[in-house]
Amino acid sequence: MTPTVSVVVCTYNGSAYVEQQFASLLAQSRLPDQIVIADDASSDGTPKAIERFAARCRGQGVEVVIRLRPANVGFIANFADALTLATGDLIFLCDQDDRWHEEKLARMAATLAEEPDLTLLFTDARLVDAAGAPLGQTLFDALELLPADWHALRSGRAFPVLLRRAVVTGATTAFRQPLVRRALPVPPGWIHDEWLATVAALTGRILPLSSPLIDYRQHGGNQIGMRKRTWRQRIADLFLPRNALLIRGLERMAALDERFAEDATIPLASRQMVAERMRHFRRRVAIGSRPRYARWPDLWSEWRGGGYGRHGNGLSSVLRDALRKH
Repeated sequence: MTPTVSVVVCTYNGSAYVEQQFASLLAQSRLPDQIVIADDASSDGTPKAIERFAARCRGQGVEVVIRLRPANVGFIANFADALTLATGDLIFLCDQDDRWHEEKLARMAATLAEEPDLTLLFTDARLVDAAGAPLGQTLFDALELLPADWHALRSGRAFPVLLRRAVVTGATTAFRQPLVRRALPVPPGWIHDEWLATVAALTGRILPLSSPLIDYRQHGGNQIGMRKRTWRQRIADLFLPRNALLIRGLERMAALDERFAEDATIPLASRQMVAERMRHFRRRVAIGSRPRYARWPDLWSEWRGGGYGRHGNGLSSVLRDALRKH
């Protein structure tokens, strides 16, 4: 039996690009069965664009569910609530300002159908500017993942990678309906797509596809954009204060640990990774609270014990902790 497909689109004052994205959804070689559109109290022409698009969808036999919010709730809450309206066996997340390649839905749905143990699938994306012109790199290029990380992602060991950094972009993902029931609600401190991917990796299997299947528009107004960092940005990054960021990371791990504390299906090794990561964050907060000259004994101890390699970005994290402000 062919799985049904829902596409969940969230909009907010997106009239500059949303109609191009809508057009790309109806240009798919395999149309979705349902499109859920949740608008977060737009004050421009987006609601009218949604109405026009909904009429076109219904004319082509695609079910449309629309939620127009009277007040702004933010993109995380908007997506989380919209997911509860999706009824498809497979769910695709969709941003308002990108453009889907016509084979995206068919290809990803086919991969999920061929691999029934796969919980979540994500793809590369072509980075384009505000006018849609290619920027000469892809999303995976900009992420700069190490070969070991790609090997882990492709061999069913994604959870340790996702604990260290967000590598799954919501606009490129598709996942099975049960993940929604297992992951919601999204806890404070987490973005919806990284939370869904982390839960999927913790409780099942995720997989990257190397093909760029969307044009990911970088226009300065993105909620979360992506560009490869320059060397100047990298050097400046070494000196930025990080204790508040590390404390937020600790709170995020605590939320993950609490959510699955009573779930006997979670492997013990994964629970231990979360506990070790919380310990690593606590130690780095303590290191960063000291004067720079007094940080080296604990820096060396954490480096020698492998904490920076398992839970950070290796030597670059050591340098940040050595040089940064509190």
